[in-house]
Amino acid sequence: MMRFLGIEAAGGILLIVASMVALFWANSPWSASYHALWDTEIEIAIGDLVALEHHGHPLTLGQFVNDVLMVIFFFVVGLEIKRELVTGELRRFRAALLPALAALGGMVVPALVYLVFAGGGDGSAGWGIPMATDIAFAVGIVSLLGHRVPTPLKVFLLTLAIVDDIGAILVIALFYTSSLEPGWLFLGGVAIIGVVAMARARIRYAPLYVGLGVILWYSVLMSGVHTTIAGVIMGLLAPAVPLLEHKHASEAVGPVIAGEGDVTTVKVARFHLSETVPVTERLENLLHPVSGFFILPVFALANAGVEISGDSVANAVSSGISVGVVVGLVAGKLLGVSAFTLVAVRLGLCSLPAGATTRHVVGISAMAGIGFTVSMFITGLAFDSPGLQDEAKIGILVASVAAALIGTAILYGARSTVSPPAGGGSD
Repeated sequence: MMRFLGIEAAGGILLIVASMVALFWANSPWSASYHALWDTEIEIAIGDLVALEHHGHPLTLGQFVNDVLMVIFFFVVGLEIKRELVTGELRRFRAALLPALAALGGMVVPALVYLVFAGGGDGSAGWGIPMATDIAFAVGIVSLLGHRVPTPLKVFLLTLAIVDDIGAILVIALFYTSSLEPGWLFLGGVAIIGVVAMARARIRYAPLYVGLGVILWYSVLMSGVHTTIAGVIMGLLAPAVPLLEHKHASEAVGPVIAGEGDVTTVKVARFHLSETVPVTERLENLLHPVSGFFILPVFALANAGVEISGDSVANAVSSGISVGVVVGLVAGKLLGVSAFTLVAVRLGLCSLPAGATTRHVVGISAMAGIGFTVSMFITGLAFDSPGLQDEAKIGILVASVAAALIGTAILYGARSTVSPPAGGGSD
């Protein structure tokens, strides 16, 4: 868990840097090159057969980031959800109830607040934008506060954000899906059945799963459902229980340790050792750094480049979309998460994380308003118009900064009810 939080914290810093680079580039004398880069078309074809296309046109580099690279990010999200459901906080109803209720409040209230400001006209499609919480940004900033935020509260924030991701995935699948192609959906369903059948047969040959995963991804791409759903499905289907027990690995490794093994014996021992670790854990260990240190910064670089000018700021100030996003993320998240959390504790349904106080809860609720990555992602699904997308993105940037500052101010003066370990230092 601490390693996971560490990657999220470092990844959050890279997100900030990439976002600043994107904003500087898009507002510099070289802004034309920024847009030209991400509008560059990528064509993969064999003769007249085009392998990658979007609504009949080759994918642009920006669409490649959003529709291909982000599938890996959501695959890691699926792995995180599976881990939490099987071995993490979500496996116990009592432990999962508080972050689940907090996440529910953090989704429903911001969406309603947004609709108050932008419920009419084209802006109404963006109601899912303020529902999201960016795990990397939020955990990264909270981690910088060290022992002012107890570790159980950081785990609470992480679990809340993961439940939030589940809600965002459902919203994307149910409400931000274009016209469906039944034939491609059927092929995707066959791929899913194949993955389930191989998992139940305890087949662990990775290339087979990769092949079915690619078929599932391409089927979803062509079906009209967003490709990120394919990543989440594959993550949820990954086995979370080890194939072998440690005693079997010990028997296989024994001859190697004794110096009696040949190449085949070493290969068998290596297989036995790896299979004592669940597939979900191995894949998350492999891909989480790739997602946090590469994919998300590239996504931020491709999507955060909003041109800031007097006209764009004036449009944002008078735009129901921008105002709805800002108020929804900043005030809606703070109110929704804290109210649902404190009411649940007051009713005796749950208890606060160890060392946490009411001030901690309010501070974490404010931090949940940092909705950068998934909010940006949903913006691209909600609006086709670049103008509306820019209004929403300006709102997301302003809201994320405001939520981070408010949350930091609240948490900085908070005091845990549990003393930090001897030696001090930060987490």
